[in-house]
This record gives sequence, structure tokens and C-alpha cells, in this order.
Amino acid sequence: MGYRETYNRWLESSVVDDGTKAELKAIADSEKEIEERFYRDLEFGTAGMRGIIGAGTNRINIYNVRQASQGVARYVNSQGSEAAKAGVLIGYDTRNFSRVFAEETAKVLTAADVKAYLFPIVHSVPEVSFGIRELGCSAGVMITASHNPKEYNGYKVYGPDGGQLPPDAADVVVDAINSYDIFDDVKFISLDEAKEKGLLEIVSDEIDKKFLDTVQTQQLNPEAVKEIADTFKLIYTPFHGTGSRPIKAMLDRMGFNNVLVVKEQDTEDGNFPTVKSPNPEDKEGFEIAIKMAKENDVDVIIGTDPDCDRVGIVVRDADGVYRTLTGNQTGALLVEYILRSRKEKGALPENGVIIKTIVTTELAAAIAKSYGIEIMNVLTGFKYIGEKMTEFAETGSHTYLIGFEESYGYLVGTHARDKDGVVATMLIAEMAAYYKTKGMSLYEALMDIYKKYGYYVEKTVSFTMPGKDGMEKMARLLTSLREQPPVKTAGMDIVLYTDYQSQTVKDTKGNVSPLKGLPKSNVLKYNLSDEKTYFIVRPSGTEPKIKIYLGTFAESFETAEATIEKVLADCKEQFGL
Repeated sequence: MGYRETYNRWLESSVVDDGTKAELKAIADSEKEIEERFYRDLEFGTAGMRGIIGAGTNRINIYNVRQASQGVARYVNSQGSEAAKAGVLIGYDTRNFSRVFAEETAKVLTAADVKAYLFPIVHSVPEVSFGIRELGCSAGVMITASHNPKEYNGYKVYGPDGGQLPPDAADVVVDAINSYDIFDDVKFISLDEAKEKGLLEIVSDEIDKKFLDTVQTQQLNPEAVKEIADTFKLIYTPFHGTGSRPIKAMLDRMGFNNVLVVKEQDTEDGNFPTVKSPNPEDKEGFEIAIKMAKENDVDVIIGTDPDCDRVGIVVRDADGVYRTLTGNQTGALLVEYILRSRKEKGALPENGVIIKTIVTTELAAAIAKSYGIEIMNVLTGFKYIGEKMTEFAETGSHTYLIGFEESYGYLVGTHARDKDGVVATMLIAEMAAYYKTKGMSLYEALMDIYKKYGYYVEKTVSFTMPGKDGMEKMARLLTSLREQPPVKTAGMDIVLYTDYQSQTVKDTKGNVSPLKGLPKSNVLKYNLSDEKTYFIVRPSGTEPKIKIYLGTFAESFETAEATIEKVLADCKEQFGL
């Protein structure tokens, strides 16, 4: 069926509500808009689905949320009656339509005799991941689009370990979704009927208390907070998201007496009115907080995205300038702090391990090596870190210390299997207090890391390619890079080509060796002849973007940054970006 036929079917369907039909009638004169909304189904990948809110198969709405939930119901029922009784935990963030989508999910699951646990108010990703494990659920659903702009929402599916579904389980869900007609095959009941049947349970706030209790066990130097509690000031902003309640409670538990909250951003508002995008990677979102910091002599600002799985920080340098740190820099600070603190307390395990993604700073590896700790690389996406954690729990082969990725996601502790902005905020705040007791700021601590391990510089650049044309352009670029790979960049030879899709590593002599230990992924990595510099090309799995990740290290920031800029400029020219 072509996009025009699908469009007409939506207009004629008795299932589609009048508001959705009105939205579709309003675009009747725009063939391009109709094509864009209906040329494909919104893709359901291993991380679920994410898209612009609106009517159409290539948008997220109650109809494909119901269809996806029907697929989740089949997956759970395929695990047996006990899995259906164990149920599915459903959480949602502050985005527009998040609660509606969560309730629609519950209606479909319970119609299929799968028990649903529904949070009564917004909750963060880590709280949902924790809750799945705590309640013994067979799966979980989180309605969120993380740090995407206000136009987006999404649907993430988790397994019984609290991690995002592994590929084999995701395939079961996808196959089920594809077998169901979006209108004719989807069944649902009312929430009242679900409650009467004993299939819908509203989650109590006891889970929230248990979550905070568990997270707080990851504190390393609680005495440092007590030492400076009366004089140390920090600012927190939830960017209109779910972090407000758990993080303010955690900072209070820790004993901080001077926590300033950005009131303008401490509202549950899916339109995110004070920021262009609720992304802690962007300094723009911290403008109000930085103004507050200057007025109140504050050393550190912490911000979390709407579903509270990502954390960004702003620190004051020696000249009083407020600087946003990258995810790599914050990760390096946490790795050094955790290993240093554990070593000081004699609690550094011999089989300890740090997990990072392939696009995350190699500075973490340098730090880990100095402490005799192993570092593991996984593909981009926190679910791969979660899979390793579950493996370690089953085998006992390693003691997990921290997992993180350059995109501002961190997890310390095994209470969850996804990024946790609550535990990360707790440790960042404690780390700032710890260094304060040593007469240092976080910025000075970071500079000490560079002096000790080398000046590592990374940069991530995204190129947005929206719509059908953009998807085709991205596909052509990746094909071209495989068929005609570049041989030089910024005056340096490319000495190693790693293709994570074909699982091969090729050198300049044409020797090809297999890439072991990682699953297939549409990613290309290029190592340069200086043996320090690399760049990685990867299409985003959640947004219409292609990303280039660059990294190097040198004896000074200036040298490293100059190298990065040369490589980036050459890549943009060669790739037509």
C-alpha cells in the first residue's frame, strides 16, 4: 500500500478519532507532508521507537503506541503465564502526551491478560529500571524521548533485568508488531475494567523510597558533604523534567544545606518553555542557572534532561568563568574520583571493571590503567552496558564500578540497567564537596587529570538530515564510505579501518582480521597514522542525524584541539557535509 492509500485509510477508518482526522485533513493540499507522514512506519528498533508527535505512520501517536503495546503483550505472553502475571511496569516523563501514551499501553496490555503496573505520576528512567527489578516484572515500558526537542516522544521497552531489550527479544516484539494491523488487530479495554479484573495496579511511593535508599548506598565520602554543608552552594535544574522530585530529595538526604533550584525550570512542562531543547549537552539551557550562579557565588551547576537519565554540569574555572563540561570530561572526573576514593578506603576490587562505549573518551582507559582496573568497550547505547552488567551478575567474573557514555549518561551501582541521573548527580555533588575539602574546585580537579594523563580532546558533530530525503542521503554516505574509503585525512594516513557492520578490521596493506566481541552495528572507525587520532562515523539510532566522533591526545590542549579541527574540516569536505 502506498503512502497516499495509507493516508486515505486513516481518514476513512472508524477507529481514528475526529481530532486526528482533522489534523490529516489540514495537510490535504501538501503531497510532500502526506508522503513524509506515511511513507514508512515509525521504526521500532532495539531501543523502542521515537518520533515526532502527530498523525501518521511515521509519527508517534496513540495508534502506533497501541500497536507496539500489542507486540509487547505477545512477547510477554510468549514467556508463559507466570510472565504475564509478573506484569509490565509502565513509566512516563513530562513530555506532551506521555501520560496518555502510558495509559494506552496499560489498556492494551491488560486486554491481553498481562498485568500492568502504572506509576501515578511522572518518573525517571532509572526509577523505572529499578522498579522493574524490585517488583519482579517480566518487562517494562518507559514513555520518553529523552533529551529530544518538545516535538518528540518515544516508547522504550525493557526486559526483566531492567535493561533495554536485547536484540533477540526485541525481534520478537518487532515481528509481533509487524503481524498486527494498526487498527483491526489491536485490542484494548478501559482502565476501570482493567482495575476490576485485577490486572492494573497503581504503583505506591514505597518504590520511590527504596530507590533513594539503594542509590544512597553508592556514596563514597559522605563525611565530605557534612564538612562543607553550611558553606558549599550548588545549583540544580531539572529542565522541566522528572529529576526534580528524586534529586531534590537526594541532595537533602545527603545533607546539603545550600541547594538552589532554578524555579523557572522546575515545572513539569512538555513544551520546555525556557530552553530551545531540554538537553544538558547545550550551554544555552544553563543560561538562567549561570546568571544565578554569578549572583550567589556558586561553584557547580547540575542539570538533568526530562527523563533524568542524562546529566550535564557547569563548573567555575580559576578566572571565574562558568564552563560547561562535556560528557567525556564529567565521565573522566567520575572515574578518577571513584577509583581514587575506593583505593583510599582499600575497597578497589581486583576484578573491577569500567565499561564505556566505543565513541567515549580514551582518557577513561588511561585512568583505569593507572589503577590496575580493566576497561571494556561496547557499542553505542547504554543497553550494551546493561547487558554486560547482567552477564557479570550471572558469572561473577567482574565487579562493575561505573559505566558511561560520551552523551552524558552514567551509572554507578547495579540497582538499574540504564543511565541514572540521580546517582550521577549524587556523586557529582559529593565529588565537588570532596575536592572542596581539599581546597580545589571541580575545574581544578579536571585540570589535574589532564596534567597527569595527557590532554585528551574529543568532539562530536551532528549533521541533521530530516525526512525521507535525509534518510536516503545518510544511507548513500555510509555506502560510499564502505565502497570508496578515504585514505588520508588532515595530512595523515588512515592506517586502520574498522567496520562494525561487516565485523572487520583492515590495515593499509589490505590485511583483514575479524572484529571480535561486539555485535554488528552500522558504524565505521578510522585510526590515523599518528597512533593518537581517530574518527568514527555513525548514524544516530534515535534522531535523523549522522554523527562524527573525533578524538586525540597531545601534550597540550592547543595541539590536540588543532588536530581535531583539521580532521573535522577534512572530513566535512571529503564527505560533502
